[in-house]
Amino acid sequence: MPHPVQFMGAVISFLKGLTEGITKENKSKLYIGGLIITFIVLSLSGISGWIIERFFLFFEIKNPISSTLFFAFILSSSLASRSLSKSILEILHLVSKENQKDNLITSRQKLSLIVGRDVENLDKSEILRALAETASENSVDGIFAPLFWMFLGTIFWEFNQSMPGPLALAWIFKASSTIDSMLGYKEGKLKWLGFTGAKLDDLMVWIPSRIVLITLPFCCKTKQSIFKIIRHSWKDGIIDSSPNSGISEAIFAYCAEVRMGGVNYYKGVKKIKPIIAKSHPIASIKSVKKILNLSLRLKLAWLLCFSIIIKFLNL
Repeated sequence: MPHPVQFMGAVISFLKGLTEGITKENKSKLYIGGLIITFIVLSLSGISGWIIERFFLFFEIKNPISSTLFFAFILSSSLASRSLSKSILEILHLVSKENQKDNLITSRQKLSLIVGRDVENLDKSEILRALAETASENSVDGIFAPLFWMFLGTIFWEFNQSMPGPLALAWIFKASSTIDSMLGYKEGKLKWLGFTGAKLDDLMVWIPSRIVLITLPFCCKTKQSIFKIIRHSWKDGIIDSSPNSGISEAIFAYCAEVRMGGVNYYKGVKKIKPIIAKSHPIASIKSVKKILNLSLRLKLAWLLCFSIIIKFLNL
């Protein structure tokens, strides 16, 4: 089945081409065009989710089991846990094989599909570092941020079911995230065209990333105290130019006990990222798997906590 994000991407691509044709090189017009693109895509995504929610609430009365299962299936499209884990484990399997030369080439090709950095010259250790960093950052962007907005939508429903619910808010977030992925680059026309979408995505991930910072240490087993892990993660992560990715990587780095950061290249341009969890060893196959395991544990913990809170509100 076509994924909702594919439809969002198609609309964004169409609007991008249309806007660039109209605005040419005018920075102010590009900025306004980006604002309009963001408004249109978010509105269409939110309204589509809201309409599906109306159908669910209507049919739930007549056929609660099948309608709930279908709604859960649609809702799960907003979570990227399975695709993220599958992609990373596939690359880990390749780099663990003996025939390093051929497997490195294939690993780099597959890695290029899930990271933004240049991968052509990465060796095994750098591939593993890239996997550790993308697993950490994308766990927040692809799992915990949409979960947060689903939970908020469910809270809205507890007060008024005419309000946007879990699917509408989750799709609004996914639209924001997709705009950021496609347009949120500080280069050429995109510096202005993608400005609004990038800032909105930062805003929508801001709270979830900090909840992950506070809750993930409860899911890991380390010799350090929980408060010490949070303090060190904040100190290392807040240095990053991104308001969210540094913190996301840092908390996973300390909980999985793996060093992150270093020199990356983006379209040939060198960028030095701050070293995170400097006292811990570099990324390994074991530590990357540990990050995926921590992400799964935290997801289950969040779902349990959310269920308890919703149950309490129903009393």
